[in-house]
Amino acid sequence: MAKDKTIYTCNACGGTTPRWLGKCPHCGAWNSLIESVPEATSGGKNRLSAPQGYAGLANAQPVTPLAAIEAQDVARTPSGIEELDRVLGGGVVEGGVVLIGGDPGIGKSTLLLQAMDALQRAGLPTLYVTGEESGAQVALRSRRLGIDGSQVNLLAEIQLEKILATVEATQPAVVVIDSIQTMYSDQLTSAPGSVAQVRECAAHLTRMAKGTGITVILVGHVTKEGALAGPRVLEHMVDTVLYFEGDTHSPHRLVRAIKNRFGAVNEIGVFAMTEKGLKGVSNPSAIFLSQHTEPVPGSCVMVTLEGTRPLLVEIQALVDGAGPAPRRLSVGLDKDRLAMLLAVLNRHAGVACADQDVFVNAVGGVRIGEPAADLAVMLSITSSLRGKALPKGFIAFGEVGLAGEVRPAPRGQDRLKEAAKLGFTVAVVPKANAPKKPIPGLTLHAVERVDEAMNIVRAMG
Repeated sequence: MAKDKTIYTCNACGGTTPRWLGKCPHCGAWNSLIESVPEATSGGKNRLSAPQGYAGLANAQPVTPLAAIEAQDVARTPSGIEELDRVLGGGVVEGGVVLIGGDPGIGKSTLLLQAMDALQRAGLPTLYVTGEESGAQVALRSRRLGIDGSQVNLLAEIQLEKILATVEATQPAVVVIDSIQTMYSDQLTSAPGSVAQVRECAAHLTRMAKGTGITVILVGHVTKEGALAGPRVLEHMVDTVLYFEGDTHSPHRLVRAIKNRFGAVNEIGVFAMTEKGLKGVSNPSAIFLSQHTEPVPGSCVMVTLEGTRPLLVEIQALVDGAGPAPRRLSVGLDKDRLAMLLAVLNRHAGVACADQDVFVNAVGGVRIGEPAADLAVMLSITSSLRGKALPKGFIAFGEVGLAGEVRPAPRGQDRLKEAAKLGFTVAVVPKANAPKKPIPGLTLHAVERVDEAMNIVRAMG
């Protein structure tokens, strides 16, 4: 009996090789080749013979000028969870496909079960498809979350064709697939979770969503590097990509929009994990600020932007005597940027840290990717080195260049208003961000260079 021919498919790029290799020859990923059976090739039915084949398809769809197409705002249905709606751009969109990924046990299924229950109570028919748990396990979780008497329809199934048939029969408004890596189609012989299966199942579900107007929410696994598992094309197929972030030892979770065809990207929603599931946090700045009774050296508060939301984050620095090889360590901030800021401090402000260990931390586990944190980092380092605390109610933000100039941060007015709302009274900001009208309760110091900022802070005591 002839042995079935096997090929090896790369989990990262989908490339194939006839034998196993440690490194994928197509994309260079290590240990990503998985044995699979090649798909049966169809005859030549769908191939076109030029020029007749192309001519036959030329008039299949009429060409229309953009100006002649009627453009309408998409209708949104609130999910009942305010922080989730913020990330989605206002709610779920009819026919939209959302992909949500995150580490195991971080709360993806919990959040979606709460959202499905809220949508069902608002009058929308919903279907929750679970491929990783039994119906009894999902029901047990719903009881634990305090969701009693829920009318969310549940289907424990992993075969794509049966799921599509159930969707056609029940006609829900919103479908959750938990998770896309467990689904498989009979049309392919490869195992669930393979590149081909994930791509094919996602394509069928996306086509179904666009054709029927049903909202589809896909749960995706992540790799150990934190990226969504499966082919990269999965993120291109869907309308919205959300990432669940947060430390499993901390009660707080961030849901971040990486891609959104119907709203702003880099928007975040903040949740707290409680005994009754995930609850939205209305004032997330409180998470990222330490509660000091008195100001302490090495601490400076800055206002960062996450999407459209200004957040107050405390930057802490510790400068300590070092041995022959001083260390530079940053948590939540770019390490290379820290080295650059220390060089600017030395050259343009006369603050030398070459023989000191410098540790910088963004409180609360938040990651700050924007350069507007530069000024706050430099002030916190100087404060720790001098051993003198910054004044109570003090904030600072602004990008610092290699020439020692302080550049403006985007949407400076919104940042200052958020700080004033939370009771901050003194601000050092770039001159270009100084508002034309004074903000009540906030004393502003507009600076153009780093040494100006340092002199203002020294004069404060």
